[in-house]
This record gives sequence, C-alpha cells and structure tokens, in this order.
Amino acid sequence: MNNLSVVVLRDGLDPPEDCLEMLTTQARLQVVSEGDLGDVIDSADVLFVWPFRVPTLRSNWQRAKRLKWIHTATAGVDGLMFAELQESDIVVTNSRGVFELAIAEYTLGLLLMFRKDLLTTVRLQQKRQWRHRETGRLAGARLVVIGAGPIGREIGLLARCLGVEVEVVARRRRENDPDFGVVRAVDELHGLLGRADFVVVATPLTRETRGLIGVDEIEAMKPGAYLINVGRGAVVDEVALLSGLESGRIAGAALDVFEKEPLRDDHPFWNRSDVVVSPHMSADAAGWQKAVTSVFAENLRRYSSGEELLNRVDKRSGYGGGFQADLQE
Repeated sequence: MNNLSVVVLRDGLDPPEDCLEMLTTQARLQVVSEGDLGDVIDSADVLFVWPFRVPTLRSNWQRAKRLKWIHTATAGVDGLMFAELQESDIVVTNSRGVFELAIAEYTLGLLLMFRKDLLTTVRLQQKRQWRHRETGRLAGARLVVIGAGPIGREIGLLARCLGVEVEVVARRRRENDPDFGVVRAVDELHGLLGRADFVVVATPLTRETRGLIGVDEIEAMKPGAYLINVGRGAVVDEVALLSGLESGRIAGAALDVFEKEPLRDDHPFWNRSDVVVSPHMSADAAGWQKAVTSVFAENLRRYSSGEELLNRVDKRSGYGGGFQADLQE
C-alpha cells in the first residue's frame, strides 16, 4: 500500500466489500457519506464519487487543498460540475465503457414494447379480456438517436440488428463515420424528426443540449411517434412533452430521466397510460458496481505510475474522453 489518500464518497449504502478490496492494495481508503465529506476532504488526494450530485463538495471546496483527481461512478458529469471545479487544475474522469450496452438493451426493450403494444397486452390481462389484435414490426421502423457518443452509438447499432433504419445526430455533421456512414448535425434535427417513428435522447446535459427537445421539436415529430429519454431529463422540456402527449401529437414516451429526480408523486406523468416512468435505472445492470470499480482501479494504477488516465472529462463542455468523446462531437 502506498501513501495515496483516496476518499470514497458513498451513495447511501457502502460500496460492496469486493469492490473496496480491489482498491486497498493501492491506496489508503476512507469511505464516507456526503455529510461527512467536510471532515476528510482536506486529507484527500483522490475522490471516488458514487452519488450523482455532490453539493457538499462545493461547500467544502476551499478545504480541498490536496485534491488532484476526481473519478465519478457515472458516465454523465453534469451533477458534479461547478465553476470552481471547472476552473481548477483538478482532473475529472468518468466511468465510460461500463453502461453503454446496458442502456442500449434497455432502450431496445422499450422500442419493442411500444411497437408490439405490450402495455395494452398487460392492461387487457389485468382486466381478463381476451382481445386479438395486430401489432407493428420493428424492422423497417425509423429511429433518430440524439447523441453520437458511445451510448447513442450502441443504441443505434443494436437497433440496426433488428432491421431498424437509424439516423444519429451529433453537434457536427460527419460524412465517413465508421458505424453509420453519415452522422447528422444538430441543425438537421427538425428535418429528421418528421420522418422518425422513434426518437431516442442519449446525449449528456450541457449548455448546448439543455432544452434541446422543446415545443418546436415536439411539433416537428411525426404524428404517432414515440420519444424515449435515457440521456438527461433537462434535455427535454417536460411541459412541451406533456402538451404533445395530451394533444395526441405523439403516441407515447418512455422516460428514465427527469428534470428533477426523484419525480414528485403528483407529477402527471405517473398517471398517463402513454408514458413509461422508470427511476433512472437503464444503466444499472447486475455487476455495474464491480465494473465501475475496475475502471477506477485501473486509473488508480495509472495515476500512481504517472501514466495517462482513461476517460478524462472536458470539464468545460461536459463531455467525457478516453474511449472517445462525442452530443458529442
């Protein structure tokens, strides 16, 4: 064990013991809750953050004199960032490479659920009603994925395996993308929305993406289309989405993320039969905690050896790096 001091900031319960054991040979560990961060932050060289939001980090910022590196157990970093951190020399890394396939599988399940009208099947079963009906085919459906980073790419590639026609949208247009040929620019989005049967939001939350799907975008969507958000809640204007659902402009939505979490118990989304609400869980497949810790353990080894860290985050833009950043690019 070396003298490197690592503070592990837990999210409710302690990280699993087998995860912590992966780190004890590399550093001195202190596992604390957010409320106790102020008691140990002055001795921390490295902070391994499990919660999505850490408001006490900013309130104790002046005491973080030794802190050189923060690793987050999430892919998105918008819940971590604040001005003083962005302006500092402290390196931030994330857990890219862990969640992409899990989110893609979850999204594919939602596409199938909507296309095969499984919600109606469950409701009819609950009423003990035997009602034969036809459903749609996913093959040949058109999907627009907003976000060309690893998560958006995995969603597009997996959907394409079932014959879905996929268009991917990023900040800038690219003509020779290795996966999709052409990646569309965000200023082409409106023209794509009117042809898409499904729109999936898989972009991080940044200044550019906040409110990206608003009244105009909902109005531009193909009548009868579905919106799925596995990116960040604030990318979608929830009032505009609710209006689009109430007017019948779009057929339904599946939301794994929200502007404010947890979703308040009187929110109208809860009672709508055309909305699927899930508690920010699309990434959390069994084994994710060990996988996240493995990413951190490898970076801890690199840090101790003076090597380049994986998954460095551009603190200004909010996009991650390491495995390749991209509404992304």
